[in-house]
Amino acid sequence: MVALNGNGDPRLGRLGGRRAVITGAARGIGAAVARRFAAEGATVAAIDLEPAEDVATAVGGVAIVADLAQPDAGRRAMEEAIDALGGVDVLVNNAGILRITPFLDITIAEWDQVFAVNVRSMLVTTQTAVAAMVSAGQPGTIVNMASMGAKSADAGQAHYAASKAAVVALTQVVAKEFGHAGITANSICPGFVPTDMGATTRTPEMESSWAALSPLGRLASTDDVAAMAAFLASDDAAYCTGQAFHVNGGMLVT
Repeated sequence: MVALNGNGDPRLGRLGGRRAVITGAARGIGAAVARRFAAEGATVAAIDLEPAEDVATAVGGVAIVADLAQPDAGRRAMEEAIDALGGVDVLVNNAGILRITPFLDITIAEWDQVFAVNVRSMLVTTQTAVAAMVSAGQPGTIVNMASMGAKSADAGQAHYAASKAAVVALTQVVAKEFGHAGITANSICPGFVPTDMGATTRTPEMESSWAALSPLGRLASTDDVAAMAAFLASDDAAYCTGQAFHVNGGMLVT
């Protein structure tokens, strides 16, 4: 176990000494974040609905299975992760779901499910992490995964885009309420990232058309997003808080 060093230890990497909890870490962006954090010196706890032992083993961390849509389960998982790490310096709220449904066909149950996973779970995990940081009298960092959809929603994404906009707002509130305690909070708004999530809703032709929207001519990789998360978790971003950072290859410029 890496010892606590709230400011990081440059001898161990940019995130050396930091204890990081990452949700939705079994695959996709979350797994990439876990690998990047470990490579930069962090000790990682990976929380997911599905077993994340492969990721945790690969990075020398701990895996915890939990349904974060259930508030009590989310709180218990966070407490278990914090206990296993001996504290928490960084929380990356990455767990989320994507639903594509025409506006008039969205049911209340589907709307509530999207918000339970994408927003309410972040409330619970962030409350638990921030309380631990404040109790320990240490600075900390919250990184929340939003979406380009929070800034520019597409048809069929009313519940998804609204939930991601809520993530941006939640992040701003955390930044303003806990900056005095040395806690920063930022969100990341990825563009199109071809992961397992949403794989059944896209075709190669769609991916090509999306890539053409970027001046760089390609879609984002999970490593592109993980790099931004690592920056925000590091001292390099010490004066960044309350922001929503685009990682969209210039598809949306605001």
